[in-house]
Parts: sequence; C-alpha cells; structure tokens
Amino acid sequence: MNSQALPHHVPITVAYRGGHPENIHHGSLAVVNAQGQLLASVGDVESPLFTRSSLKPFQAMPLIAQAAERYDLSDADVALLCASHSGEPMHVERAAALLARIGAGESSLACGSHVPFFFSTNGVTPEPGARFNRLHHNCSGKHTGMLLLAHALGAPQGGYLDIGHAVQLAIASSVSHFSGVPVTGLVRGTDGCSAPNYALPLRSLAHAFARLTLDEPDPVYGNAPRRIARAMSEHPELVSGQGRNDLALMRAGRGDWVSKVGADGVQVLASFSRGIAIAAKVSDGLLPPLMVAFVSTMEQLGWLDDESRAALSSLIPPPLKNAAGIEVGEMRSVLKLQRT
Repeated sequence: MNSQALPHHVPITVAYRGGHPENIHHGSLAVVNAQGQLLASVGDVESPLFTRSSLKPFQAMPLIAQAAERYDLSDADVALLCASHSGEPMHVERAAALLARIGAGESSLACGSHVPFFFSTNGVTPEPGARFNRLHHNCSGKHTGMLLLAHALGAPQGGYLDIGHAVQLAIASSVSHFSGVPVTGLVRGTDGCSAPNYALPLRSLAHAFARLTLDEPDPVYGNAPRRIARAMSEHPELVSGQGRNDLALMRAGRGDWVSKVGADGVQVLASFSRGIAIAAKVSDGLLPPLMVAFVSTMEQLGWLDDESRAALSSLIPPPLKNAAGIEVGEMRSVLKLQRT
C-alpha cells in the first residue's frame, strides 16, 4: 500500500451542542487476539499509522530479553523503560539511577527536554525559576533503555538514535517480530523525542500487544514480553503519572490490563485474561474524544463492571458548560464495533 494514502477513518466520537452534532472526531480501532485474528473493528485497520509512544514496550524488548539480569533491572525499572512519564521525582530519580549503572548521565540522553507533563495534566504551575532537564522528558526512560542496550551490545553510546546503529537495528527487528510487518516494510519517521518511530496498521499494533499477554515464552525474546507487560501493569504510576490516562486504565483493570498511550491520539490496551488487545487512533490527535471512544469500545466488548466504570469516569469529559455555568452540550461515542 502507498504509505502516503490517507486512511479511511470514520466518526467515532461527536461533541453535541443542544443535541445537534457540532464537532465530529474521526478515527479507527482494531480488536485482535494473540493469534492475530481480527475480532472486531471500526474504520481503517490496514493503513500504517504512526505508533508514537505506544511502541515503547517493543523498543525496550531487546534490552529486557538480553540484559535484564546484567543490569539488575527490577520490574519497576522495566516499567520506567516503557514510560511516557510525568517527570515526577520518582521518574527522574529512577532514570538517573539506571544511567549511573553504565557510567552515563543526563547529558547522554538525546531526547531534549520539556516542562514535565505533571504540571499541565494537573493544572499546577511550576515554581518560579524551576529548571528542568532531559531526565524530566517523558521519554527519558525509553532513551535510558536505549543507552543500556548500547552498552550491552558493546556499541557506542553516541549516535544511538541513528537508524543504522545497533540499538535501532535491534528495535526494528523487535517491532517486525511482534507486529508481523517485515523490517523492509516498516514505515519509518522521527518521534517527538528524536528516536525512530514506526507506522503500523492498527490490526498489527493490536496483535503485537496481544502477544504480550501470552504465558508461554516467545521463541525469540523468551519471557521478556510477559515480563514487560506485567511490570507495566503492576507499576502504572511509573509508566504514566498523576492524572494520566494510562494510570487510570491500568488501575481500572485491577491487574488484568496493560495499556500504553501514544502522542497524537493513539491508545493500545491488552487484557491478560482474554489474550486480546485493542488499538485505536483518533485522527485529530485529541485525547478526550479518543478516551470516550475507547471506553465505549470496552463497554461494547463487555470488559467493564461497575468498579472499572467508576475508575474510568475521570477519562470522560464532563458536560460542556458556558461561562454562565449553563450546560450546553456533551461528548458521546458514536462508535459501533463491527464483529468479524
């Protein structure tokens, strides 16, 4: 398929004003089991779409498979390596400690820096004069993992983001293995943190996540897939942060769900007990309509109970009110799963 062709998204969430549709959010979604069977879908599940940070478990995969014991990586450490974290002290301190194991530091990271997500997510203003560095970047855990992998491979730390570097070659192999897309067929771009990123069909992305739930060792990566998924599910606060959607989703799953958001409207979640994953994309990249559609999908699949609904209520935008406090509209899912 021509990678420049536009995906055929469909309406998944609508914002209504006075009961009349005002803003229509288009997207697509795939529900796939660990054997690669498409169970349900909406929209376009075959066009390659950039995975962004939802790819992080597979970027960490080569390190966990080859050198987790060498660097004495705990499950909490593994969770941070897959994180899009909020730059809270627990994230920054753990990343720094991991870098210190190979004699590296903050300056070795090539991700750049930004104001931690904690502030914008929770409506908090940084203290005057507050300074932030690369460790506060939401992808510092991923980049730390890449530097650890470079060290394990005996490759130079410099240039670890170059597509021909041993680290990135190992990651491309991991992405190909779990998604089923040949390395030569991977659509490549550059992520917001400067790392290579790959576009995958939602069907393939969901299949890759579903494979994380399997009990039996992977023929290539051994127990790494299951360990990564369990570490993320058991330490969602390290994968995410206060007020963030992945933290809410994994806590709502009560140990059965592993989830990972990606920038610009990507969300993936897998259920251990079912061996099934959901991968979704909203075309305008906005998180609130994506979450409305995603929660609706889990409801249609029968995955929610009263406790999980309550836990996920924070992800659903409240009714729209104007400056006078009058309720004028609401956002609702219009997504209807097509079973296959």
